[in-house]
Formats: sequence, structure tokens, C-alpha cells
Amino acid sequence: MSFLKGLGLKPPENKCEDKKCPFHGNVRVRGSIFEGIVVSDKMKNTVVVMREYLHYVPKYKRYMRKRSRIPSHNPPCIAARTGDRVIIGETRPLSKTVHFVVLGKVV
Repeated sequence: MSFLKGLGLKPPENKCEDKKCPFHGNVRVRGSIFEGIVVSDKMKNTVVVMREYLHYVPKYKRYMRKRSRIPSHNPPCIAARTGDRVIIGETRPLSKTVHFVVLGKVV
């Protein structure tokens, strides 16, 4: 878990038996790492994270604010809820739509 030191995240104190947990399971984090806000936690072990970013439009020489909603696996040891600011990391495909996992909450 050496990538966590650079992000300033600590492994969760709670233990879980989830196979898709990056700390207690067999899922590896590779690729993109984003920060966003949880906007929905209605699915079982899955949250929807909204991330805002700026997109440059060359025609008008300005930036446009955009947002994307990313479904992410939410391990029981982290248990993020609506309104939490979280860091998510890219993994192998965990289901049809889920390719990210919640790494921790940002305080």
C-alpha cells in the first residue's frame, strides 16, 4: 500500500471480509485517482461520486465547468455516505459499470 502514503491516506481501522476491498481483498489500484463528493449511496456496496473539472474550449478561449458521475465500489470498512468527500482509484472492472473503488474519506 505504498501509493497511500503519497495521497496522505491511512488504511481503515475497521476490518472487512470484502473481496473487492483494496485493503483487505485482492483488488489492486492502478491508473487514475480522483477526488469527489458522494451524491448517492442507495446501491448496496456502491456509491456514485460526482467530480467537477474545467474543460478548455479553444474557440472561445475560456474554460467550461463540467461534472461527471462515477459509480465506485464502497467497501464496508470505509462506508462512505452521501455528502462525504472521498478519494477514488481506478481498478479492474468490478461489475458492468463499476471500475473505481473508494480509497478513503478526505477530512
